[in-house]
Amino acid sequence: MKIMVGFFTTESNANIPVKTDITGYTIAFGDECVRKCLVDDVLAEEGVEAIPAIYANAGAACVVKRNAFDYIESCFAETAREHKNEIDGVWLHLHGASEVEGLGSGDHHILKTVREILGPYVPIVVVCDPHGNLCKEYVENVQICRSYRESPHTDSMESKKLTMRMLIDLCRNRQNIHAVYRKLPLILGGEQSVSADEPVKSINKFMDEMEKDPRILSASWHVGYIRHDCDVAGCGIVVSPATAEDQQYAEEKADELAEYVWNKRHEFHYTGTTAQPDEALKMTLEFEGGPCVITDSGDNATSGAKSWNTYVLRQVLAVKDLKKSFLFAAINDPKTVEQLLPLKDGEKAHVSLGVDRDEMSRAVELDVTVKKHGQLVIANGFGATDDVTVTGDTVLVNVDGTDIDVIVQNNHNSYIYESCFRYAGVNWEDYDVTVVKQGYIFPLLKEKAAFYVMSLTDGPTLQDTAHLPFRRIMRPMFPIDNI
Repeated sequence: MKIMVGFFTTESNANIPVKTDITGYTIAFGDECVRKCLVDDVLAEEGVEAIPAIYANAGAACVVKRNAFDYIESCFAETAREHKNEIDGVWLHLHGASEVEGLGSGDHHILKTVREILGPYVPIVVVCDPHGNLCKEYVENVQICRSYRESPHTDSMESKKLTMRMLIDLCRNRQNIHAVYRKLPLILGGEQSVSADEPVKSINKFMDEMEKDPRILSASWHVGYIRHDCDVAGCGIVVSPATAEDQQYAEEKADELAEYVWNKRHEFHYTGTTAQPDEALKMTLEFEGGPCVITDSGDNATSGAKSWNTYVLRQVLAVKDLKKSFLFAAINDPKTVEQLLPLKDGEKAHVSLGVDRDEMSRAVELDVTVKKHGQLVIANGFGATDDVTVTGDTVLVNVDGTDIDVIVQNNHNSYIYESCFRYAGVNWEDYDVTVVKQGYIFPLLKEKAAFYVMSLTDGPTLQDTAHLPFRRIMRPMFPIDNI
């Protein structure tokens, strides 16, 4: 048995005034492509041969330049054409939140292209992030489209392996089935749909029970992605039948799941403590004990923001007689990193920290002392601490005359794993307060923080969903419309 394997992830935030080109992607081919997809062990166990297309991962980024996307898609298309007569099935990791200039969803276009080349009957399984957008044509082009259950995505690796096993079983026992789709008039941000909290907890349990039904292969709820305006934005339901005879039954179960989620629309809320920026800082300063964490939600790098806003730093600098130590992890400013990299630990410098793109990223003049040079890394797989990719440089500095340290970096990233802090040469638990570029807090920080708050800052990942300027979405749509 031979299975084509490919990966394309870009979480396109259109509120960032730059575009993602090919240099913004981690690219891999051959065995390295399969390894990075995290399904090589399943293929080996099942005695299945992989036909790797491409691994292309830009993570949380911006709108994709057309020439960059065309190259990536051509790798999928050429692999499908070259191996057309030997491919038994196709496994694709397609995040679901890409936007390509002049084209729309890159995810949808890749799947359409692969399906057109291979024909209507080759089994295709897609695993995806729940924060991606779907449409009927996209879903019905696959046999299974299943998103992760958990947000944060602690089950991502499990979901990849599960869907690969589903595909292998489907290839061995071919069925003429396709996934069933239902669109909901509901638009949510990720910060309102944390899986450890209700109503997502109950929705996941509902889907788990549905998948125990022998007539249902897969069921998933897709939150959607709100950081670019498009006609496919919003929540979706996907259900796959076990056999062709179960196709109508899957339609009924999709209706049942859609109704269940829709009836919970008034229950979605921010998880944990949230507050306007001044109140969030006040609460943190008044909290006795630590460590504390503030998430700068308007500059959430896990949702495509560039992590270059200096607003919270300026808030803290303005506090008179600051009693707590602060770590900012981190502020993205390539020019300042270039200035600091040649300096040795202990050397001083005057910096203009901030990219000055707008008021939120306004530069602030600082005298600093270099404390540590490090590396900016992303983990290859949720929770991995040793398997990392280096994506830039970091310099830890202290703001002279204060107890404020800042990790300055030359790329965007959020500090969600222990490895991120370790490679930057810092232990966040040594500080009273750590400020990170996140929306909902990630497990590492949540587990160890004595107090945490989501600061409702302005920026490219503004959390007020009801007031985001959508023009192309389906209407009416809750909560923008009162339905």
